Amino acid sequence: MTGMSAPAAQRWSLLRPPADYVLGHVRAVLPDRVLDDARVAVRDGRIAEVGPHPAGAGADVDGGGAFCLPGLVDVHSDGLERERVPRPGAEVPWRFALLSFEGKLRAAGITTVFHGAAFEQGEGSLKVRSVEAALELCRQVAGRGDGPVEHRVLHRLDVRSAEGLAALRTRLAGLDAPAVVSHEDHTPGQGQYADRTYYERYLMATRGISADEARAQVDAFAAAREANRDVREEALAFLGERARAGAVWLLGHDPASAAEIAALAGRGGAVAEFPTTVEAARAARERGMPVVMGAPNALRGSSHSGNASARELVARGLVTALASDYLPSGLLAAAFLLAADGVTTLPAAVGMVTGGAARAVDLPDRGTLAPGARADLVLAEAGQPWPVVRTVLRAEG
Repeated sequence: MTGMSAPAAQRWSLLRPPADYVLGHVRAVLPDRVLDDARVAVRDGRIAEVGPHPAGAGADVDGGGAFCLPGLVDVHSDGLERERVPRPGAEVPWRFALLSFEGKLRAAGITTVFHGAAFEQGEGSLKVRSVEAALELCRQVAGRGDGPVEHRVLHRLDVRSAEGLAALRTRLAGLDAPAVVSHEDHTPGQGQYADRTYYERYLMATRGISADEARAQVDAFAAAREANRDVREEALAFLGERARAGAVWLLGHDPASAAEIAALAGRGGAVAEFPTTVEAARAARERGMPVVMGAPNALRGSSHSGNASARELVARGLVTALASDYLPSGLLAAAFLLAADGVTTLPAAVGMVTGGAARAVDLPDRGTLAPGARADLVLAEAGQPWPVVRTVLRAEG
């Protein structure tokens, strides 16, 4: 950092940016263009001005020509779940997992994250999940307080889990503000695993079982879940009632058709999360719904379960946000790769992990380099081809 006054230097030594500062000589990624040699002025933790850096003008921080973009907003992260159990049976303390994962988020340029809390009693390949774990995740997030990353909760409800539904009812009744909720149904043969052979291969790879054993396990799993169809109807009715009342911001996980999008809209759903087909993504956008896809899908170029390609949907103009899913570093990497490959422009790609993501979770105060927005800022170098986060400046509060 150069050009910093003595008082400013004292405040920056606290490892958090001051409420007022000027960031100069950056390439500001705006919603519609990249402004070279820009200056960003921050007042009271909010962006006050973004414009060309006047010749000869100083700055508290010299960005050295790095890209300046809004802090990334991750609307769906299961990474904390994985951080807590890095190997099967090897659980680490919750607080350690949260702080450890926080370091990865910050290194990825993420300043706001929604941790997936799975309200279900784990079945099939997801036995690590439980209602107790979901509630403890919520407690840990609430107890973190103000830090380098703003932690929030994405309540994930398995609509065929009676235990999950009961726990979520109680949880939502105790909240003062609307909660972000995603409903999902991972029964093989529909949704994410419409082609159940992908699920069978997953079991074979992770459990070392034969193809016949995998088919038998999936048959039993699907039959058990079919017996919970009444729970599914009850869960969807409850979420629809809460969404229409404004008590939850509702996301529909893995919609596969225009009919499913219409049903989601009918129950007050606001967002199509990980649509599995072009048809579903298009239907969502025709209704004005944000569409969230997985950054790992965009990074790899295909879905690991045979569903729609995020890159194809981006190329068709059907994606408004990317989520890390399970790979925090994938957000910024996917955005820069999509731009480098000409799938979309850099401002549009960055928008999918900043402003577009913020809109998908109803956070209009962040995600853009515009006057009045939160001054959550990231300085990054483009790399060949992968970007590198150099500095993260998150506003307090």
